[in-house]
Amino acid sequence: MVLPVLKGPFTVESFQRLGELGILGEDDRVELIDGQVVEMTPIGAAHVSCVNRLNALFAPLAGREATLSVQNPLVLSEHQEPQPDFTVLRHRPDGYRARLPGPTDVLLVIEVADTSLAYDRDVKIPRYARASIPEAWLVDLTGDRIGVYREPRADAYSLVHWAARGEILTPLLLPQVALAVTEILG
Repeated sequence: MVLPVLKGPFTVESFQRLGELGILGEDDRVELIDGQVVEMTPIGAAHVSCVNRLNALFAPLAGREATLSVQNPLVLSEHQEPQPDFTVLRHRPDGYRARLPGPTDVLLVIEVADTSLAYDRDVKIPRYARASIPEAWLVDLTGDRIGVYREPRADAYSLVHWAARGEILTPLLLPQVALAVTEILG
């Protein structure tokens, strides 16, 4: 269960200031959701394995085509700074040194869930839709499937498809990429 760590509301700026002051450390697994500092669930072996597979599968894009961001912050709004499991970002020569990536930088955002399925589906995915991120994937390790969310509208995606083993996924903004669901699930 994901619990608030500190009473808010906090803005992204004040949240980042908590880190600068040493109140939150680099190793604290927290993210900013609706202005609240929320503890993230621990990462298990199946989760790590899936994120590593995603990194390997998307690695050919790294460099000039895209920037791969693994479990790093993404600023969605003044009160939202989640840490998606995997994000494919538009390439920037500075590697996002000048600022954290925002919604317009995202080509694809991916959450990997084993114990966090309800939180990722009911909390994080709607916030990606609200930020107009064109596509989000939810890798459901327990259900052995991948939710593909497209066409963001308000707090939801209007197009949702659950892909199973045997299917091929092609990200909307990365038409040159074709990934087998089986490769992602392992």
